[in-house]
Amino acid sequence: MFRKIRIAVLALILINVAVGAWLARVRTTSWEYPLRVAVFPIAGDANAATTDHIAALTTDAFAPVEDFFKDEGRRHGLALAHPIELRLARRIDALPPEPPRGASAPSVLLWSLQMRFWAWRHGRVDGPTPHVRLFVIFHDPTLITAVPHSLGLQKGLIGVVHVFAVMSQDAENKVVIAHELLHTVGATDKYDAATNLPTFPDGYADPEQQPLLPQKFAEIMAGRIALSRTEAEMPHGLDAALVGTRTAHEINWVR
Repeated sequence: MFRKIRIAVLALILINVAVGAWLARVRTTSWEYPLRVAVFPIAGDANAATTDHIAALTTDAFAPVEDFFKDEGRRHGLALAHPIELRLARRIDALPPEPPRGASAPSVLLWSLQMRFWAWRHGRVDGPTPHVRLFVIFHDPTLITAVPHSLGLQKGLIGVVHVFAVMSQDAENKVVIAHELLHTVGATDKYDAATNLPTFPDGYADPEQQPLLPQKFAEIMAGRIALSRTEAEMPHGLDAALVGTRTAHEINWVR
C-alpha cells in the first residue's frame, strides 16, 4: 500500500510539473503582453576590470536587445509593439552549476534540476516576477580568449550567458544574449554543431538571395553570417542580425 501511495504522489508531482511547464510555454509565447526578462550580472573572475564593468551596467545598456525584438516583431507582423521588456537585476556573487561533461540523459536531467533550483534561490527580484531570467557571466578577455558555451533552457525559462567584460565586445555580447533569450521561448539552433556554420536554408537570413552567398545578415539562431559554404563570421551587433522565418514560427510570432 505504501508503495502505491508513493507512486501516486510521484505521478501527481510529475503531472504538476508537466502542466506548469505547458502553462509557462503558453504564457510566454502568446505575445499578448510583453515578456518580462531579468538580467542578473555575475563576475566570472575576481579581476577588478570585470567587477568595474558590471558596476557600470544600467538597464539602458540593454536597450538594443529590446529594440531588436521590437523591430523584428514588427517585420514579422506581430501585433505587440514591445514584445520584450528587459531589466537589469541585482548582481549575483555565485556561479551556477556547470553543465555535465557527458551527454547522458540522467546527468543532463540532474543538472537541469540543479540549475532550476539554483535559479530559484538566486533569481529573485523586487517587483513583478520575470518570465525569463538570464544569468549573464562576464569574463575579463585578458584572462581567457574564448568564453564557455552559453545556453538557454525553455524548461525553467532560464539562460546562462557567457560574455566578455569589455566595451569593445558589447555589441557582440548583445547578439549572444538575444540568441539565448530566444532559446528560452522555443527557438532552436540553426547551425551545424560540428562546424559552427549556418545550416541552409533556416540558418540563412535570406535563403532566397541571389546570388546566395555571401549573406548580408546573420539569422539570429545561426549566430553567424554565411560568407561561403565553408566560411562564416559573427555579426558585429544586432543591426546585422535577423529573426528568420523558421525561428519566427518556433516562437509563435508567425502562426
